[in-house]
Amino acid sequence: MDWEILYYSDEVQETISAWPVGIRAYYARITERMCTFGPNLGMPFTDSLGQGLFEIRARGKEGIGRAFFCTLMERKILILHAYIKKSQKIPVRELEVARKRLTEVQQRGGKWP
Repeated sequence: MDWEILYYSDEVQETISAWPVGIRAYYARITERMCTFGPNLGMPFTDSLGQGLFEIRARGKEGIGRAFFCTLMERKILILHAYIKKSQKIPVRELEVARKRLTEVQQRGGKWP
């Protein structure tokens, strides 16, 4: 049984849709693999940020995109937040948004919506 990708909100999906084409294409390849093989692809595709939060590491000639995600019951992957990376470290604000949304999902018992 394959995994399913869900989005926290339409806004998250629209953010990713607005990424430059090269980054978006790489993101699509990663998420296709995640649907087939599960979310734990490892570096350089995905990485754990601890406490149930993970990131998709999409890059293209235009730059680097990051999408934070968690896993849900019944083989679902929820994309919590996404942004275009502009510095070495994850900006605190971006991480705070993802962690807040992760907490919300965990309080719902790992089900969405």
